[in-house]
Amino acid sequence: MFKKFSQLGKAFMLPIAILPAAGLLLGLGGALTNDAAVKAYPWLGVAWLQTILKVMSFAGNAVFSNIALIFAVGLAVGLANGDKGTAGLSGAVSFLVYTATIAGLIQMFSPKGTTVDTGVIGSIVIGGMVAYLHNRYRKIELPQFLGFFGGSRFIPIITSFAAIFIGAIFYMIWPPIQDQMIVVGHAIAKMGSIGTFLYGFLLRLLGAVGLHHTIYPLFWYTSLGGTAQVAGHTVVGAQNIFFAQLADPNHVGLFTYGTRFFAGRFATMMFGLPAAAFAMYRSLPKKNRKKNGGLYLSGGLTSFLTGITEPLEYTFLFVAPWLYVIHAFLDGLSFYFADILNIRIGNSFSGGLIDYLLFGVLQGKDKTNWPNVIWFGIIWAIIYYVVFRFCITKFHVAIPGMEDDDDSSSVTTKESKSEKNSSLHEQSEQIITALGGANNIESVEACATRLRISVKDNSVVNKQVLKDVGATAVLDVSGGLQAVYGGKADLFSQEINDILGND
Repeated sequence: MFKKFSQLGKAFMLPIAILPAAGLLLGLGGALTNDAAVKAYPWLGVAWLQTILKVMSFAGNAVFSNIALIFAVGLAVGLANGDKGTAGLSGAVSFLVYTATIAGLIQMFSPKGTTVDTGVIGSIVIGGMVAYLHNRYRKIELPQFLGFFGGSRFIPIITSFAAIFIGAIFYMIWPPIQDQMIVVGHAIAKMGSIGTFLYGFLLRLLGAVGLHHTIYPLFWYTSLGGTAQVAGHTVVGAQNIFFAQLADPNHVGLFTYGTRFFAGRFATMMFGLPAAAFAMYRSLPKKNRKKNGGLYLSGGLTSFLTGITEPLEYTFLFVAPWLYVIHAFLDGLSFYFADILNIRIGNSFSGGLIDYLLFGVLQGKDKTNWPNVIWFGIIWAIIYYVVFRFCITKFHVAIPGMEDDDDSSSVTTKESKSEKNSSLHEQSEQIITALGGANNIESVEACATRLRISVKDNSVVNKQVLKDVGATAVLDVSGGLQAVYGGKADLFSQEINDILGND
C-alpha cells in the first residue's frame, strides 16, 4: 500500500510543479482587479496596471480552471510504464470524452440548470483507468486487417470507450452526492460557531478533490450566509453583504457576522501552511533539502501571499490522505477560533496576505479586529509545525524529497575515473551493456539518486561495470536492481530510455 501511494504521489508531481506559479498569477491578479478592491483603493484602477493584473489573472485561471484535465494527463503519464506520450494523449482525450458524456446526458435527460462537476475525483479515476489500460494493452497485436490500430494506437480508442462508460456512471451517482452536500450546508448555517468549524473542515476536506465549490457559494451568495440592510438595500449572502458594507462610507462598527465564513482562512493560509512547508523541508534528509527546498518554499510563499494552497497540499495529499484530514480538522478549528475572537475580515476569493491587507488592516481595527490574526497566527504556525514534523518523521510520510538513500554514503559526490573520461551517452551505453543488453532490460526509472531497473535475468548483470561507471552501490531487489548514482540518476534514466527508444 505504501508503495502504491508513493507511486501515485510521484505521478502527481509533474502537474503539481506548475501550480505555484499559476497560483501567484491568479492570486495577485484576482485580488487586485476585484471591483471592491478597486473602489476601496482607486490607485489600483490605473488602466495599464489593471491590464497587466487582468492578464496575470487570466493566465493563472487558465491552469486552475483546467486542473482536473491537467491532473488526468499527469496521472496517466506518471503511472505509464513506457510510451508516456501516448499515455498523456490518451489521458487528455479520455477526460474530454468523459466530461462530454456527462454534459450530453445532462442535456438529454436532466432538468435545465443541472450541473455535475466531479473535480479531481474524476481526473483520478480517468487517469488511473488510462494508465491501467495503457500498461496492459500498449503492445497488443490485432488481426491483420485491423493491424493499423494495434499497439499504442489502440490505447486512445479503448480508453475513450471506457471514458464513456465511466462518464455514464458518474452521471447517475454524482447528483445525489451533490444534493446531500447542499443539505449539509443548510444544517451548518443553523449551528453557530460549531457550524463555523464544520464549514471550515468540510470546505478544506472537499477542496482536496475540487468539490469545495459545492459548499462555499451557498454561504457567500445566498441567504445561508445572512441577510442585512446596507445603505437602504437588502443584501443576501456573506460576501455580498461584506462588499456592500465595504462600499458604504457610513458603515461603523465590526463588519457583518457572515465574515466567519472567510476569517478562519487567514491563520491557516498565512501562518499554518507555510509552517507546515517548513516542517516538511526540515523533515527531508539533509542531502535532499537543497534539491527539493524550492518546491516547499514556493508552495509556502504562494499560500502566504495569495491564499492558494493546492501547490503545497498536493505534496502530501496523495501519499498521506490521513495527514490531509488532520490538516482539514485544524483548518476547521481556525475558522472556529476566528469566529469566537470576533475577527471580521472578508476576502475576494482567498485568505492570503493581499486580502488580509486590503480587507483587514487597511479597513481598521474597529471594523475587522485584524491584530487578532497576528498573535493567533503565530500560535497556529507553531501547532502546524509540530503536528506536521511529528507525523512526517514518525510515520515516514513519502513527501517529495523524503526518500533517503543512506546506503549511497558520502562517496556519492565522488566521480569515478570512468565518469570523468566519458560522455553521458557513452556511460549510458556502458550501463545498458552491463545490464545484459537491451533485450534484458524491461524498464529503467529514476528517483532522486537511484536508477530503478527492472530486468529479465539478474544473473547476467555485471555489477562491477555499473560501479565503474559511477554507482556507489548496486542493490538486488525483486525483479531487478537499484544502482545509486546520486544526482546523475535522472540524467542516466533519460539517456538510457532515449537509447532504448522508450518514450
